[in-house]
Amino acid sequence: MTNVFDRMIGQQAIIAELADAARAARALADRLDESAAGAVSMFAPADDDAPGEAAGGDLEQEIEARTRASMTHAWLFTGPPGSGRSIAATCFAAALQCRHPEIVGCGECRACTTVLARTHADVRHIVPAGLSLSVDSMREIVQLASRRPGTGRWQIVVVEDADRLTEQAANALLKVVEEPPSRTVFLLCAPSVDPEDIAVTLRSRCRHVALTSPSVADIERVLVERDGIAPDAARWAASVCGGHVGRAKRLATDADARAQRESALGIARAATRDSTAYKAAEELVRSADAAAKAISAALDEAETEELKTALGAGGTGKGTARAPRGTAGVLKDLEKRQKSRATRVGRDVLDRALVDLAALFRDALVVSMGAQVTAMHPDKADDLVGPMASYAGPEQLLQCVEAVLDCREALDVNVKPKFAVDAMVARIGQAMRSGERV
Repeated sequence: MTNVFDRMIGQQAIIAELADAARAARALADRLDESAAGAVSMFAPADDDAPGEAAGGDLEQEIEARTRASMTHAWLFTGPPGSGRSIAATCFAAALQCRHPEIVGCGECRACTTVLARTHADVRHIVPAGLSLSVDSMREIVQLASRRPGTGRWQIVVVEDADRLTEQAANALLKVVEEPPSRTVFLLCAPSVDPEDIAVTLRSRCRHVALTSPSVADIERVLVERDGIAPDAARWAASVCGGHVGRAKRLATDADARAQRESALGIARAATRDSTAYKAAEELVRSADAAAKAISAALDEAETEELKTALGAGGTGKGTARAPRGTAGVLKDLEKRQKSRATRVGRDVLDRALVDLAALFRDALVVSMGAQVTAMHPDKADDLVGPMASYAGPEQLLQCVEAVLDCREALDVNVKPKFAVDAMVARIGQAMRSGERV
């Protein structure tokens, strides 16, 4: 039997905390069910000879007071990319809905399997299709979440990228989190508790769960045992993925992902010469755009076909040759959302490449300072990291790291990728040349 929490890699302390909370939630749900079933008799005058009994409202307050210490209505999952924030939230949602009489999150009952497959009627996943989550979409979700659960114990809302909430959307969510329905649980995911990632007011009303990046050994084990990847390839991918399990799998199995990484790391050497700097920058942006288009195309095709089928495409019989009225508008709205998503995917792919580049300069800085720290790119120690540490001093390498981080911030405020990356390459080249050791 496979427990739902087995999907969380290298998070044993967090698993124990979530399992305890799920048990408390199950007890709370059972007590609420009992109080609802006995609601009629609760309106009768209280029996003075039964001191342990109370009216319906008092009983519900008593139940919540006893159990909220270990279970609450709003949770915030934070952690670096690849730590499994959305996976942890989904596993917790499955454990909350699990129907096994003894095991919490059994992984085999209908509730667990449907939550993990994202088809459970009472669990809603909010994933931004574009660069942000709008207030209109959040208001719609909040309204649906206020209903009583249909088949499960709880109405659960999983906001996978809470850092993409607009200010208005965050305020709309805050209102319902402040006064939550008794049967609704909110699970928010964000990179950190920094005010730039999650509003302070929203953060203060959530129970915080801080995930960490899984170890190289944990990632390697998962790649070998779960994905059937050869040990050597798994070991290499685990060591260079930056603690991101999904990326480790892509690096081990996808030649394009490996080429994208090489293109990003090649910027470090190319930036030192004017003849190669901007060509390398252009190639990085082009390869990120191509990777994003490939990812988006696969998603777009499936969505478009599913929508056309729902609108009656492919049907037979009288009248099916002509599309129903309003179809063109619906398809146009879908195309708009897909275009917005493609932009977000492109930014995400390029950002991942920039993180790799920043980590390379960080490795060189560590070597230059003589610090004993685990390298982010151990396979580049001899041909890139070592030569850079000898070529430039710590101050210049730190300037290179700052140039990459400034480029990431520029992309966040919608600077055109070509301009942002060109500016970054110019700064890196200037810093490296000014720090050249003779």
